[in-house]
Amino acid sequence: MASTRLVMLVGLMLLAGVLSMTGCSKNGKPSGNADTNVESVKIDGRVFHLELALDGATRFKGLSDREFIEPDGGMLFVFPRASDQRFVMRDCPIDIDIIFLDPSGRITAMHHMPAEPPRDPETEPETGVPSTDKYEQRLKRYPSRYPAQFVIELAGGMLEELDIAEGDLIDLNDLKGLKARAR
Repeated sequence: MASTRLVMLVGLMLLAGVLSMTGCSKNGKPSGNADTNVESVKIDGRVFHLELALDGATRFKGLSDREFIEPDGGMLFVFPRASDQRFVMRDCPIDIDIIFLDPSGRITAMHHMPAEPPRDPETEPETGVPSTDKYEQRLKRYPSRYPAQFVIELAGGMLEELDIAEGDLIDLNDLKGLKARAR
């Protein structure tokens, strides 16, 4: 009797473990649907699993403080509407490549963004006001050139590996769904 209960308990634990993985694809990567915070995007035949930045706070933080980005990783920033975008390398100790996309997923600009020296607390104290913050003011701005609604950040050097150019279309799978989730 005790062994039957043990077998049932182990079976239930295994079933619970399998059910908890329903948000993952066969390769263990998140599937990129509305229930996840990762979107799988194919760029030049390669699949990237991009963390979603759907709100202002997440978009502001971006990949700051990251010391490593997986070769198939990165971030997809989604804005409620297209506008001129300018990104900086705030508190980011590693190089990042950036791709700006218009509302249809067409590339408007691409940049390699080298890591910036960190904030010097002595000469660049944090003010909380970007317009008077010396650190914020010294950071190089990387523009979208045209209104962009999506921005993809990848590991530095990835643009050299990908055969893409301004004007190319990147299929974001569910443009309408992504736009609806942006806040």
